[in-house]
Formats: sequence, C-alpha cells, structure tokens
Amino acid sequence: MTISYLCTLPLPDHWFDELARRVPGIEIVRAETGAEVPPETLGRIELLHTGDWFPEPAAVPALRGVQLDTSGVDHVRGTPLWASGVPIATLGGIAPVPMAEYATMAILELAHRMPRIERHRAERSWPSNAERLATLTPRQLAGATVGIVGYGRIGREISRLAEVLGMRVLGVSRSGARQQGGEKFDTGRRAAADDPAELFPIGRLDEVLAQSDFLVVVVPLTEETRGLIGERELALLPAGAYVVNIARGGIVDETALLAGLRAGRIAGVALDVFDEEPLGPDSLWWSELGALITPHVAGLAPQYHAQTLDLVVENVTRLAERRPLVNEVDRAAGY
Repeated sequence: MTISYLCTLPLPDHWFDELARRVPGIEIVRAETGAEVPPETLGRIELLHTGDWFPEPAAVPALRGVQLDTSGVDHVRGTPLWASGVPIATLGGIAPVPMAEYATMAILELAHRMPRIERHRAERSWPSNAERLATLTPRQLAGATVGIVGYGRIGREISRLAEVLGMRVLGVSRSGARQQGGEKFDTGRRAAADDPAELFPIGRLDEVLAQSDFLVVVVPLTEETRGLIGERELALLPAGAYVVNIARGGIVDETALLAGLRAGRIAGVALDVFDEEPLGPDSLWWSELGALITPHVAGLAPQYHAQTLDLVVENVTRLAERRPLVNEVDRAAGY
C-alpha cells in the first residue's frame, strides 16, 4: 500500500524499520516536534502520528487521519485541526493493564496505611504496639465496595483485579450500558461480555458515591466531567472512604479533597494527576499525611513500543482501505 505517514515522536529506529516491514510501500517521514518539514512533503502527508504538534489544516491538505500518542484529547480540543473534521484516533487501549495495576496498588497501599508507614520510615520512628494497632491496622478489602467513575477498558481491568480481592464493583459511564465491542484497541484481559460489575449511568453517580468505600476516578476530561467530583460529591462518600484519581487534573476538586482528608471524612487519597503539572515543590500534597502522590505515571505501558506499533499498523491499513480508524474520537462526546 502507498500511504504517506509523518511521525513527530522520538521513537527508536527499529520501530520504524518494523513499521516499514509490516506495511510495504509506506512512506515514512520522521520529524520530531519542532523540526521543519518541507511544505511539499507536508502537503502529501495522509496520516500524522503526534503527541502535541497540530499543524494548520491548510498545511496538510492530503491529511486523512491523526494518530495521537495520548489517550486523552483535552489538549487537542480548540485547535484548528480538531475543528477540521479530520478523523483523530487516540492511544486508548495501550494502558488498561498498567493503569489497573496502579489503581489496585493504590487501593492496597491505602488500605494497608502505607502513606502513614512511609512517614514513620522518613522520620525513622518505630511506633508503639498501641499506635500500630490504632493507626496501622489494615482496612478490610473483602466485602468493600469500589466505585469506578469512567467505566471502559481500564475500568473493566480494575474490576477484574478488584474481584480477586473480594471487592464489590460499581461502574459509572455515560450511558451505564455494557460496551458491545466496537472499533476500540484493547490490551486488557477482560471482555465486556465477561464483566459482572454493576453499571450505572452518569445521572446516577450519587448512588454510586454513597456506596463507595473506595472511589477510583478514570473518566476522560471533557467539559462535562470538569469538576465532576466536587465538595458535594465527596460529602456523599461513606465516612472513611478513600479516593484514587488516575484520570486528569480538573475532574476532582483538589481543595475539597484536601479539606475532606484533613477533616478525617476521607481516610486517604492516591493522586497521580493534578490541576497543575508538574506539581510545584511548594504544593501541600507532597507532605500531606494520608496521601500517596505519584508524578503522572499510572499510564506508562511496559509494552508501549510493540502495542503502539500494532495500533499504527492497524490504522495505516484502515486508512489505505478507506475504513474508519480504530479508537476514533467521538467529537460530540469529547473523547
């Protein structure tokens, strides 16, 4: 097939060699973000593979598809390319397993009081027997309820692992309906048809919050989800609940979350994303007891190169065959 493909990502040489082997006839143009691409070359590009470089539509008249290097699209909305109507595909489906493992790790660490234990380690203080019993006894996970807000490929994988711990799973999505496959890339280990979680539409979020001993937020950031979990929603959680945010900053009200943590209504939080990133050295979160803080690492995928190659090959093939891209963004939904 003959497809002109431009990549602005610093992928290794062997990745492009394998792409050329698997897609004979493809024209590969490499230009890491900021590098100049001759106008005549840019003018014939049909598939753009990028993370954060979005040219003016007039500069890419032959463009028929964009493959993002991100699962989220909040940084693309508002660009001329978004408004152009050119199909855009996300990297979604690469990270369900590592993100679910992170969420499970966070649940386990919070339940086993690891933020408090790490404070003892940092201070080189060994708690008394009475203090250990009072402050370091784990929270029982078997029988506890985890509410997952943003229930798709990642949510199903979190559900699979939570089940092993004996947890009850409530999932929240836009419609509350079980996904029926579709044109989505998915490296997760559980099919939608095999998922026993109880699902709710977003309009019934309050019901889920009221039952969630652990709340995991993994919903995309859109105009509808910005500020979704605010002071009112956090107050609906059972006393002593835990909050895990692996979605995007701006979805959970950080000020209200901190207030709930300090008041003792929220027993602990795990935050991988923040309103402002990188998190500043003066942020209160760094030293907050009861908080597990990580630098936006939940979605890092160990098999990133191989899985991304599979996705790009699939979409190059689809483009050549005039078929819809896998993982194509629903602009109306915003993700």
